[in-house]
Amino acid sequence: MRFLKYLFGSLVSLVLLLVIIGLFAFMHFSKEVKLDADKLINYHPETTTRIYDRNGELIANIFKDKHRLYAPFEEIPPRLVEALVAIEDTVFFEHEGVNFEAILRALLKDIKARKLKEGASTLTQQLVKNTLLTSEKKLKRKINEAILALKLENKLTKEEILERYLNEIYFGHRYYGVKTAALGYFRKPLHDLNLKEIAILVGLPKAPSTYDPTRHYDISLSRANTVLARMRELGWITQSELEKYQALRPTVYDDSLTQNRLPYVVDQVLKELQKEYPDIKTGGYKIYTTVDTTLQKVAKEALLFGYGKILERAENITDIDYSDLNGAMVVLDSHSGEVLALVGGIDYKKSSYNRAVQSKRQPGSSFKPFIYQIALDSGYSLKSKLTDISRTFKYQDKDEEKEWQPKNYEKNFEGLITLHDALVHSRNLATINLVNTLGLNLVHRKIEKMGFKKVPNDLSISLGTFGISPLEMSSQFTIFSNNGKKLTPILVKSVVNQKGEEKIYEAKQEEITSEDQAFLMTAILRDVVKRGTGRKARVKGIELAGKTGTTNEYKDAWFCGYSPSIEAVVWYGKDDNKPMYKETGGKAAAPAFAYFFKEYLSLHPETKVKFDVPQGVRVVKTKKGTDYFTKISKPPKETQTSPQEGSGELLF
Repeated sequence: MRFLKYLFGSLVSLVLLLVIIGLFAFMHFSKEVKLDADKLINYHPETTTRIYDRNGELIANIFKDKHRLYAPFEEIPPRLVEALVAIEDTVFFEHEGVNFEAILRALLKDIKARKLKEGASTLTQQLVKNTLLTSEKKLKRKINEAILALKLENKLTKEEILERYLNEIYFGHRYYGVKTAALGYFRKPLHDLNLKEIAILVGLPKAPSTYDPTRHYDISLSRANTVLARMRELGWITQSELEKYQALRPTVYDDSLTQNRLPYVVDQVLKELQKEYPDIKTGGYKIYTTVDTTLQKVAKEALLFGYGKILERAENITDIDYSDLNGAMVVLDSHSGEVLALVGGIDYKKSSYNRAVQSKRQPGSSFKPFIYQIALDSGYSLKSKLTDISRTFKYQDKDEEKEWQPKNYEKNFEGLITLHDALVHSRNLATINLVNTLGLNLVHRKIEKMGFKKVPNDLSISLGTFGISPLEMSSQFTIFSNNGKKLTPILVKSVVNQKGEEKIYEAKQEEITSEDQAFLMTAILRDVVKRGTGRKARVKGIELAGKTGTTNEYKDAWFCGYSPSIEAVVWYGKDDNKPMYKETGGKAAAPAFAYFFKEYLSLHPETKVKFDVPQGVRVVKTKKGTDYFTKISKPPKETQTSPQEGSGELLF
């Protein structure tokens, strides 16, 4: 008995000695150490940016190192705070940052184990350790931890400390912060969590990997039940609640961190905003795009449809390698310039190269409408006669004189042909002769004024022999689809920062021609779809206008067109810029365009289906159909003097 008393007395003396040493060490470090708690006092953690579609659906989470969604204290349910305090730090609201009673108990256990085993850290200390210090079990680190915890409690309220803890701490699965974990594991906002889900979450920080419910579900439930039992022990829940929630087995999701549903769109959004927002991956922004997730899906399906048809036609062709075949599609709201869909390739997993934006391909005949618009604005009408005959053009290439003898796709000549029919049937020779008549310098100057870049100043301009991306082409086509006003497409509608401040983006608009003159082009391009090279773009129940484009050796196949409200550009080609096998814009791209608009019409039966005729356009009905004229593009003399010809009706 005397020996036991001696042993106990020695143990107490040792504990007291260690406490005294600890106090002296604490006082020493308090004076000497220059640890700063500012990182937690002025707390600005790296926070995930979220990208949404135009309807508020999440497209992707964007972050640098840590996926963290910030939750202010007001957003944290009281039950979650109770559960956390119950299992981690019961007297959290009573201590000053350090629980000296718990430290003494832990010290006795450490002496018994002859090593630093029991931590006795408060929530404040845990926050300090995880944010400002290392996790090494050394006396110096523990003293620093206590010093910083006391500093923190002196500067912040308990609620502010809890807010920082619940946003900073790691919850496994690369989720930082309780809001991130709630959405990640349960796909629920914090306020929708039940008590068992809360218990799972607050049980995670002790050993995030061990208790990760996506990998160790039953172990995670056991830990959660321990949390619930502790809450019952403290009298914070009833026995019936304990039994109810201990039996509950919540559904847990193993979602990807980024949840990137539209990778081509996300890549482009980040590229466009990077300069304006250097902290875009860490600043916790909410980015609202113009994209419609449903239409993006339809556009991708349409592109795959056309792609599949090209491959089907190539099944029996042995000398064509289509491993490099790809495509792109851009869909715009014609009157706002908002990008509704942007598909940069057939399969992002195989290639992240965004052909809708990055590739510069020759537009071929899809460029012709811009030349014809210049002619119309110069006084030509739909009935003006063009010369569709072969000519040989001589030009100088360095020191050598060369000849160029272009041909029509059909390899025939029409002689004289109306401007309307020349474009409807995409006659190369008529177009080249038109440029030659208008004057190459005039055409080149006006083409550049329209916004085209790096266009050659020679007659090959007539056939679209320069590079342009599908997105850029969609911008140019708004000259027609937006009644003469060119729009610079936008992919981002607004950006909201963490303070709730919103910046709104709108498409830039520039008038290129009048509404009346632009309608004349729409009238022609509508006939391209009805009975010209774009017949495979037709969709029952809606008026569509557009133009095919095919380049030399079938290297590129385009269809650029629009309805009264929506515009779409489709391109197919090989990434190595080698020829396809006789794939034209009308054969390859137009069917994909039609696929999209057929689906669009079924999704939006309320959409506008007929083009409006501006008041300034004269409508002349004849036996052959309807002709359109304006004050600039006047009818031929015979039509002006004989309005009774044909139907005898001249409308204004």
